Amino acid sequence: MDKTPFVSIIIPCRNEGRFIGKVLENILSQDYPASHLEVLIADGRSEDDTRQQVEGFARRYPFIHLLDNPARVVPHALNACIRRSRGEVILRMDAHAIYPNDYVSRLVRALLENRVQNVGGVWVTEPGSDTPMAEAIALASAHRFGIGNADYRLGGGTPRLVDTVPFGCFPRPLFEEIGLFDEELVRNQDDEFNGRIIRSGGKILLLPDLKIRYFARERLSKIRRMFYQYGLFKPLVNRKLGKPATVRQLFPPLLVAGIMLPPAIAYWIPMIGLCWLGGLMAYLMMVVYFSLRLSNGNGYLLGALIRVFPTIHLSYGIGYWIGIIRFLIFRKNQQGKVHDPGISR
Repeated sequence: MDKTPFVSIIIPCRNEGRFIGKVLENILSQDYPASHLEVLIADGRSEDDTRQQVEGFARRYPFIHLLDNPARVVPHALNACIRRSRGEVILRMDAHAIYPNDYVSRLVRALLENRVQNVGGVWVTEPGSDTPMAEAIALASAHRFGIGNADYRLGGGTPRLVDTVPFGCFPRPLFEEIGLFDEELVRNQDDEFNGRIIRSGGKILLLPDLKIRYFARERLSKIRRMFYQYGLFKPLVNRKLGKPATVRQLFPPLLVAGIMLPPAIAYWIPMIGLCWLGGLMAYLMMVVYFSLRLSNGNGYLLGALIRVFPTIHLSYGIGYWIGIIRFLIFRKNQQGKVHDPGISR
């Protein structure tokens, strides 16, 4: 591969009018030569001014292209862009984020120098709006108690091999070897794709000092739907890969089982009821403890955090159990339309 390969930047989006102009300006400020770039934006029939903004950029910059995504979900958008792309390197970006000016050049250099199949940076999660709830969602989404030990959310350390990175930068031959993104997966298509990379003997590299400013969802209802869908599709990903991709995904469904099952049998075994009550109190105490630590004396933020942590855990866990019933017990495949709350990760 050439030392300055042609790069295709692919962006799935829907109703990202608040952010799409900023990310395109961000791409235009990259230090990678524009002569070796193309930008493909697959829009999922936006109902705001996203398409109009992209069309305006495309008129001024011929290497920016707008694609239609009638399916309105992420994997269809990604695959449409990949099929249309010309690059030796495929680099996914997200409309909900801001990137350093050397983002493209650093990822491409790391891809070439380390001979890996995927490379990415670290999310620095920021609020999606100026409200206590948005700030609480951003804080909880970047904390171990909220999301486990995901390296790309927590950062720190030195470059290392991991199980997943945000968005990703890939050599084009990879898609010919292992296929495109799985269009059955409204959520977690990147987890399944990274699982295929590792299963095929490939490597995924995290660059902890490459920071991506990621804007989290701003409303509790959006987080509830998003994490429910993350949980819902995890069992289907596991079925496709033949095993769970990570251990951390198991804790929310275990929490839900621990809350729901003991009361059902406590009538016959009263001691189980006492253990259940103790476990529930311990969990709630942890919610309050971490909320107090993160809120720094802000009462509004404290109240929001106390709602956000259980929402993340329970939404994911309930979705996971429904996914087990649907995809593992009844062996169903995903059919029909599933609402996708924003087309970002």
